[in-house]
Amino acid sequence: MSIGNNLYNARKKCGMTQEEVAKKLNISRQTLSKWESGDSTPDIGVFKELAGIYSTTMDKLAEYDPTVAEIEKAIENTCEKVHEKVDWNKVWGKKYPVLLSYRDKVDCEKYASVLRELLTDLQKTYGYNDRDTFLVLKDILAQLWFGGKGK
Repeated sequence: MSIGNNLYNARKKCGMTQEEVAKKLNISRQTLSKWESGDSTPDIGVFKELAGIYSTTMDKLAEYDPTVAEIEKAIENTCEKVHEKVDWNKVWGKKYPVLLSYRDKVDCEKYASVLRELLTDLQKTYGYNDRDTFLVLKDILAQLWFGGKGK
């Protein structure tokens, strides 16, 4: 669900009209309508006021469940410099905690040496650069997982 939908649903749950909320915020009904339709979003101060009006928290009001298309668009529109700043292991570790703990248990060098050989072979055989070689190997592992036991 989008933030706009959350704003709309919170207002409806309180039994208020757009006009009533707009008057409390000293804004136009059209501005509130744009927020609820997702055409724009309120600034953080107004967002806090909305949470108060709707007797909820800002966290609840901002809960966001993006669609696959929105996730794809966000990734596509993120520049390489931002990608480099993200600690992907930490981000994915929130969803899959094993990513944060396996290094203490697994003999990583044992597996790294085998993977290094596979990466080198892919590079030599197909001429991929480092990143593309990694992505191809990742995709092969994903196909193995989803094509077999991982389903």
